[in-house]
Amino acid sequence: MALSSSNAVKQLSDGNSQGTVFGQSGTDKISFYGGTPQARSGLVATSSISTAVSSTGAFGFGDATTASTIAQAIVNLKNLGLI
Repeated sequence: MALSSSNAVKQLSDGNSQGTVFGQSGTDKISFYGGTPQARSGLVATSSISTAVSSTGAFGFGDATTASTIAQAIVNLKNLGLI
């Protein structure tokens, strides 16, 4: 039997109310946009973000730690090829 291909969009979700999971464990590899599959990163949030914003804070954030945490999150997303 010959394999067929389709240009139709393939949905990964089955629409259930519990959501969709990619991978069964942190060591399962996945990729986005044709990237090299990688296991889950060991990145962890190291600070919480306050809703208070100070006009004197770093880059408009309440403090330099929050600004640094957000900047590092952006770098990590770029390194994973997600933005």
